[in-house]
Amino acid sequence: MAFDSEITTFVEYLSVERGYSPHTLAAYGRDLAHFVEHCQALGVAGPRDVTVDVVAGFAAFLQARHGHKSSSAARALAAVRSFLRFLVGEGALPSDPGASVERPKQWRRLPNVLSPEEADALTRAPLASSQQPTADSQEPGAKSQEARAFRPRCQRTLALRDSAILELLYATGMRVSELCSLPLDGLNRELAVARVTGKGSKTRLIPVGRAAMDAVRRYLVHVRPKQSGSADGGMLFLSRTGKPMAREDVWALVKKHGRRAGLPGKYSPHTLRHSFATHLLEGGANLRAVQELLGHADIATTEVYTHVDAKRLLKVHKQFHPRG
Repeated sequence: MAFDSEITTFVEYLSVERGYSPHTLAAYGRDLAHFVEHCQALGVAGPRDVTVDVVAGFAAFLQARHGHKSSSAARALAAVRSFLRFLVGEGALPSDPGASVERPKQWRRLPNVLSPEEADALTRAPLASSQQPTADSQEPGAKSQEARAFRPRCQRTLALRDSAILELLYATGMRVSELCSLPLDGLNRELAVARVTGKGSKTRLIPVGRAAMDAVRRYLVHVRPKQSGSADGGMLFLSRTGKPMAREDVWALVKKHGRRAGLPGKYSPHTLRHSFATHLLEGGANLRAVQELLGHADIATTEVYTHVDAKRLLKVHKQFHPRG
């Protein structure tokens, strides 16, 4: 197809020179595949035939053909504009047809944030649940005696690991992908600092609080030596099979312990990142410092948390002011 070689070159550029993750590269690939589909429907043969109108109509095509929300359409349009800008830079296009196309208007949704009490309940949930007797602990017989001996040990092992993961997510605000790729030497236990590699292979240092460091130390002493092996990849957190934790594993354990903690609504590992930033700002932290800790390239991305804090203040005003 006419677009194939240009898209391949662009994705290689994103991978090699920009250091984008496989997850991000896959997202770009899907967005550009939809753009090619859009172009084919209009009879556009290749990049040189792309016009401003073709680019401007892409968001509407996504919403009509694939049911994309405005936020997803805006992200896909951004990928196309980046692709066309790259082709201009490479000399493959004389001008950029996407330069004057505005992104679709969209409401900025405020992130879901836990209260400090809810965050505390979530981080305590793994160890609290490991103390509870299992369903088969009351069963008679030799087989159940073996199960009674094994299950509490297994529960305790996973509880120490899950506790360390939840504490570290809340203490640092790191993304779940950053946590899964955190190597053993990425956490300096003497200085209590994590060295995190984020988007675009950018590295940042994040202080780690005492509660999180204590939880990680317990995991490193009592759990990880029993899990490690040739397949662990040198990563800090491992699954029960001794392999590096996957994003899906972390999502599942957050969901599980969130239910045990009785958390309302929807939540995910990213909820702990949102809560980390919001609680820092509520405590008086500087917005620029929070930007650095989160690894945001643009401070406008961090500013959403000031709206979260403002929403909380409005709620307090309405609840306690006589004219609220």
